[in-house]
Amino acid sequence: MSPVTVVVVLVVVVAVAGVAFLVGRARSQPAPPPPKPDPTPRDPFGDITESSGDPTSLKAGDMLEFGAERSWVRGSLRLAEGGSVWAEHFLEVDEGRRWLSVEEDPDVRMALWTGRPELDLTPHSKTLELDGVRYRLTERGTASYRSEGTTGLRAKGGMDYADYEGPDGRLLSFERFDHGKWEPSVGTALTPGSFTIYPGG
Repeated sequence: MSPVTVVVVLVVVVAVAGVAFLVGRARSQPAPPPPKPDPTPRDPFGDITESSGDPTSLKAGDMLEFGAERSWVRGSLRLAEGGSVWAEHFLEVDEGRRWLSVEEDPDVRMALWTGRPELDLTPHSKTLELDGVRYRLTERGTASYRSEGTTGLRAKGGMDYADYEGPDGRLLSFERFDHGKWEPSVGTALTPGSFTIYPGG
């Protein structure tokens, strides 16, 4: 047998022995234990929404659940004034007018509003009294809007607003769309997690 052949045979023998050693070592080591099952109960439909959802992503067709009460977003207004943007989402109600406002400033601020068309009231003063509650003017301005879904407004336009605050998170607001008349509404500030969002697709 030539020296070259001897070297080749030795290399093959050493390689086979090394592979056999590694395989035997791997087999001798115990297998890792299987993962323990998670005892926490899980909602099988939990992937359709987060625990409360993202209010900044609301759109027409989404469902909101306020405890035992459910409502659907019929349409939305996307509003902008300078570098500020916010949204108003109109909700399905049997009668009247109700909506949710959402603004990032920089934290998310939300309020649930109810229209009060019967009021003969305009934002003519820095303080106003309504139903025994005194409100003070906090902000007023002019913004542009873009309409989505059912809002009762044009696709695009402009609006004026005046916002008042009272005690215990009570709110009073006036809006005037496309140079129309002032529309008063009362509202209540909401905290994140006050409702659950179910996306409409």
